[in-house]
Amino acid sequence: MNSDIRGYHLAQINILRFKREKDHPANGDFMDALDPVNALADEAPGFVWRLVGEGNDAVDIDPVPDDPRLAVNMSVWEDVQSLGDFVYKNSEHLAIMRRRKEWAEHIDVYQALWWIPIGHIPSVEEGLGKIDLLEQHGVSADAFTFRQPFDAPDGTPAIPVLDECA
Repeated sequence: MNSDIRGYHLAQINILRFKREKDHPANGDFMDALDPVNALADEAPGFVWRLVGEGNDAVDIDPVPDDPRLAVNMSVWEDVQSLGDFVYKNSEHLAIMRRRKEWAEHIDVYQALWWIPIGHIPSVEEGLGKIDLLEQHGVSADAFTFRQPFDAPDGTPAIPVLDECA
């Protein structure tokens, strides 16, 4: 095997529980930003895959049937640095993140990162399980955060990315 080829990619999930129904006009700015921000992600260095529902985003996917205001976003990236660069250095993504409180209820653990074998596409259930794992047991090699990343199982280092929006 070529030592330059990594055996793992980074998966991420983040969730948001809207204060109002997903299609409420108060969520308009958030919804209007989805396509442009997703297009930027699709073209970002290190991007591999993202969850898409019936439209060009995943907002129509109901990850928990009895929680219709819960929205899920999942993606796969080559490494922590690629995802971190998009999340914390892309001005359009940052603008939406900084306004999160306008649309979303507070959730203590709303994001999880974990390593997956290259080629694996994580399911929503897998991602929600990682959030639960992180919430119940804290950071570990199985579910971690930007503040406390873990190296990939093949030893590829995870360079910490500071949470500039916290």
